[in-house]
Amino acid sequence: MSTATRHPFGTTPEGTEVGRWRLDNGHGVTADILTFGATLHGFAVDGAPLVLALQDIDAYAGRHPYLGAVVGRYANRIARGRFELDGQAYAVAANEGDTTLHGGPDGFDRRIWTDEALDGAVVRLTLTSPDGDQGFPGTLTASVTYSLDEHGVLALDYEARTDRPTVVNLTNHAYFNLAGSDSVLGHELVVDSEAYLAIDEAAIPFGPSTPVAGTPFDLRVPQLIGDALKADDPQLAVAGGFDHCWLLPATGRPRRAARLADPVSGRWLEVWTTEPGIQVYTGNRLDGELFPQYAGICLETQRLPNSPNEPAYPSATLRPGEDYRSRTELRVG
Repeated sequence: MSTATRHPFGTTPEGTEVGRWRLDNGHGVTADILTFGATLHGFAVDGAPLVLALQDIDAYAGRHPYLGAVVGRYANRIARGRFELDGQAYAVAANEGDTTLHGGPDGFDRRIWTDEALDGAVVRLTLTSPDGDQGFPGTLTASVTYSLDEHGVLALDYEARTDRPTVVNLTNHAYFNLAGSDSVLGHELVVDSEAYLAIDEAAIPFGPSTPVAGTPFDLRVPQLIGDALKADDPQLAVAGGFDHCWLLPATGRPRRAARLADPVSGRWLEVWTTEPGIQVYTGNRLDGELFPQYAGICLETQRLPNSPNEPAYPSATLRPGEDYRSRTELRVG
């Protein structure tokens, strides 16, 4: 029987209570979600953890590399912390040099979300972001619904509405490690894409998309992550590994974007999504303070980075009366 059970997870330094939801499908798959940052705190198959996590709320309330959090209002990067919408220029809070990363220094990953249980192993978390929050226009009401079915599929359904034109890009920043080891370099990775976005030294995409054929970014057949990162390629050098967005076909329904597998344990994870891109980040900047470099890999389904400044990219604009909807499925075995 699928269940959703709420437990206390302590209080923030400001004294706000944080809850932890345990979703259990009754067949060995569980997921833990925090009201702080709508964070995927745990995801396990038969007790084997699949994501990196911190121990307590004090650690999450401190600075960390977005472990498991839902990031926004705009996930990934906005160049120079600026964009123009309907002829009006907006400056948003920068937190990576002059770049805005994952919504700014006080993004959705730092907020307490309102929570409610639905039928079965389902929990919905909701957040209201006021007009001008981190410089973004419009009051935005966003939600993410986590649901775990009997087959072990963990779905994340994102929705948002606004009262003024704005830009929106929501994703989850979980770091996956299927082996329970200190490194994912021995994992096999597949990305179902024929093109990716090359980046400059500020990790901002430039130019048109680049075909993956003949490059280390060709992951259409399984590759060991460690082998792929050994390639002599300027794009790997600029990021210290993968920190790039692969393009996905627009189908209007979830389709497979990536597959991660641990050859030793046999555990695997597939990421299915409705989104036009998937950012693959191999934990290049993990510095050993919390986790060693390459301890986890992020597979972030999303709109394309810096879309508000790139008219040729799929639009990330949301207008009053419209619904932002996105679905990502994590399938495990």
